[in-house]
Amino acid sequence: MARMELFFMRHGETAWSLTGQHTGLTDLPLTEHGEDEARALGGVLHGVSFDQVFTSPRRRALRTAELAGYAAAVIEPDLAEWDYGDYDGVRSDEILKQQPAWNIYTDGCPGGESPAQVAARADRLIARWSAFPGRVGAFSHGHFGRVLAVRWIGLPLGMARHFAIGTASYGILDRDPGRDHRPRIVQWNITPVTPG
Repeated sequence: MARMELFFMRHGETAWSLTGQHTGLTDLPLTEHGEDEARALGGVLHGVSFDQVFTSPRRRALRTAELAGYAAAVIEPDLAEWDYGDYDGVRSDEILKQQPAWNIYTDGCPGGESPAQVAARADRLIARWSAFPGRVGAFSHGHFGRVLAVRWIGLPLGMARHFAIGTASYGILDRDPGRDHRPRIVQWNITPVTPG
């Protein structure tokens, strides 16, 4: 069986990623800097051939894919960011003032998705892609990317908080053909240098 590789890319900067506001269903555009980040990501990925490329339906991910050179990416609803419900547009420090013990990976978001729902989306993608003998590209989001990473290697969901993921960064996950196709994270949170 051929090596299966997944390149996971987070979208470029938005106004809310700058301020630390949770951005789930709110469909913000990239900032000018975010567009530069997306182009820089495309420069790093230039020459990498993908058998399939998918993107979240949110315009920040779609635009990142387009500017990186993958305008033909297929929209995959399961790649959408966590639905933050009542916490959409709210910063973590604001939530913690009201709910000091709140942890998105154990508590989820009122009016939005639970951790189990987000994990189920990640698991569906992993089940589909793990059997694929090729290279997949996926443009998505920060919290969802962390969940996907821990589910890929079988860690408890709460461990996702330890996985940094910058805007317009990418990571490589695979199934190692030399070791019983075990899942591994080969590289993570690689951020291209943007001009200026």
